Amino acid sequence: MAVSGLFLVNSSRAGLAIEHWTQPSGVQVYLAQSPGIPMLDVQIDFDAGSRRDPVLQAGLASVTASMAGKGVRAVGDQAALDENALGEAWADLGASFGGSAGNDRMSYYLRSLTYPDLLAKATQLAARQLGEPDFPAVIWARERSTLNAALKEANTRPATLVARAFNTAVYGQHPYGFEMTEATLARISVADMQAFYREMVQPCRAKVTLVGAVNRAQADALVTQLFARLAVTNKAQTAACPALPVVAEVAALEKPVEQRIAFDSAQAHVLIGQPGYKRDDPDFFALTVGNYILGGGGFVSRLTHEVREKRGLSYSVYSNFAPSLHAGAFTVGLQTRPDQAAQAVKVSKDVVAEFVAHGPLDTELKAAKDNLIGGFALRIDSNRKLLDNIANIAWNQLPLNYLDTWTQQIDLVSAADIKAAFARKLQPQKMVTVVLGAGD
Repeated sequence: MAVSGLFLVNSSRAGLAIEHWTQPSGVQVYLAQSPGIPMLDVQIDFDAGSRRDPVLQAGLASVTASMAGKGVRAVGDQAALDENALGEAWADLGASFGGSAGNDRMSYYLRSLTYPDLLAKATQLAARQLGEPDFPAVIWARERSTLNAALKEANTRPATLVARAFNTAVYGQHPYGFEMTEATLARISVADMQAFYREMVQPCRAKVTLVGAVNRAQADALVTQLFARLAVTNKAQTAACPALPVVAEVAALEKPVEQRIAFDSAQAHVLIGQPGYKRDDPDFFALTVGNYILGGGGFVSRLTHEVREKRGLSYSVYSNFAPSLHAGAFTVGLQTRPDQAAQAVKVSKDVVAEFVAHGPLDTELKAAKDNLIGGFALRIDSNRKLLDNIANIAWNQLPLNYLDTWTQQIDLVSAADIKAAFARKLQPQKMVTVVLGAGD
């Protein structure tokens, strides 16, 4: 990957060409040609993340994405492959294919060398896995048991407990705040996963990003082949999918929320925040630069200076936004001695309130821009990082020249822009505050 990284950094300086087209089936394709090494990375995204989970079946999207990789059915003269045979087949090709689900997306990833014999076989196998997943009941029983054990273990961790309480308070009834539990897993059957997969995983709902040593014609043929078996499986598919149900937006907080959770711990865990903003918000760049100054820039951030350096209240403290299709949380997080928790909370809230009220200093703004612009090349210094960025462009319908203009957009941000953007997005008097493990 070192060679790949060097090539991509050099190509980024010359401008990055992203090609986009839509296939007759409705698949939207985004391609960045990278002929430096014989490698191809592919990401397939569907609007099938956890925001589509029923509240009583939280975790449905996640387990569906995982179980789709546990075997493929026998179709025609092609024998079934269980999870072991499937793993061995990918190992023999020196390639990989797998899926996962986040808040918004269910995503599948293919990586293969582009030598013709290998790439053709990898594409055929990925097409089988995408179009003919088996969802074996015996494997689901095993996976559910494993997940239940993992949940029990996670519930002993302070980080799990404080995050759960924080997400519930910030998101309320929105699916972003749903929690996978033993009870919700018990309500998920193989039939539920199969139905969810059939509805969500369709060519007309797919956005496919490719980065690697293929041209447009090769990419188009590859994508067609990837979805060929899926189209046969669901013959009702057309280029225009039925609209999915609208997911309500995250509700703004009406008043501050404070929770104290008793826990025998050497450190108190603190999370402070509220709903932030959606990814398509025009304040994105101002909030990105501003948050770097506030708490996203590590040791050069204002929170670190006030909480750690001046007062020694925490080894580390951070702030971040998590913009998605809906308003992801703005979060300030830290750990501190239990007897210092109240002071650490107060200082952190005061820093946020001061920043919202007055914005950054000119020196802070210059330092933030220098760091963000200077570090931009590291955001696209491998095929996988470039894939992530272009998939982000595809998913959020950003301009195709987004990466080419990113540093210019950062450079255009003013202190006034940041102050105005933070004033629009944050209400320091209505924050959620969760403290776990602090003494009375």
